[in-house]
Amino acid sequence: MEMATRRERLRAQTREEAKAAALRQIAAAGPQSLSLNAIGKELGMSGPALYRYFAGRDELLTELISDGYHDLADAVEAAGEAAAGAAPADRIRALTRAYREWALAQPHRYLLLFGTPVPGYEAPAHTTRAATRTLSAFLGPIAALGPDSRAAALEGQFEAGLADRDPDHPWSGPVLRLGVTGWTRMHGVVSLEVEGHFTQMGFDPGLLFEAEVESLIAEAAGSEAG
Repeated sequence: MEMATRRERLRAQTREEAKAAALRQIAAAGPQSLSLNAIGKELGMSGPALYRYFAGRDELLTELISDGYHDLADAVEAAGEAAAGAAPADRIRALTRAYREWALAQPHRYLLLFGTPVPGYEAPAHTTRAATRTLSAFLGPIAALGPDSRAAALEGQFEAGLADRDPDHPWSGPVLRLGVTGWTRMHGVVSLEVEGHFTQMGFDPGLLFEAEVESLIAEAAGSEAG
């Protein structure tokens, strides 16, 4: 394995410093505030000089988004590995807990991934593939619960859509439906909590999140709603 040259190391360091500065901007004023000129000024270089490291704002945004998806997936997958010997329902609880903890620890990154789209920016396809890592972590334990099938048309669409991107995937339509609908419900609670909408409502958002997770587990196991 070849060692990086000093120039390559300095380039990589500058790129990481620029991304860290960009995340500070986003934390302070949202992703729409991202400015290469402001980042260059913070790093002691001109805005145009920063274009030697990133082709433009969109390339920088893409890297931040891709990094975020992979970092979230790393956290969720690590929780899944730690709970590998547990029952499927307990594995799902561990995965959802890791998802929420990651979002609450760095809400600006969570909202960069799942909040309001940045005007004029369209994420490339590879960021979508990165996003599926988190969903995939949930599909194994969901499948192990033995879900029933109640929405054949929707499940067929989920299965066909994934087959287009990954012909060798092992997941059935019912598992994919429960994975996606479960993620949307979990995301809804976490997003409202991250954005502070529960602050004045007088209840513990963690308990609401746990109740939603238990509801998802019951549905995935084929239980009838009470």
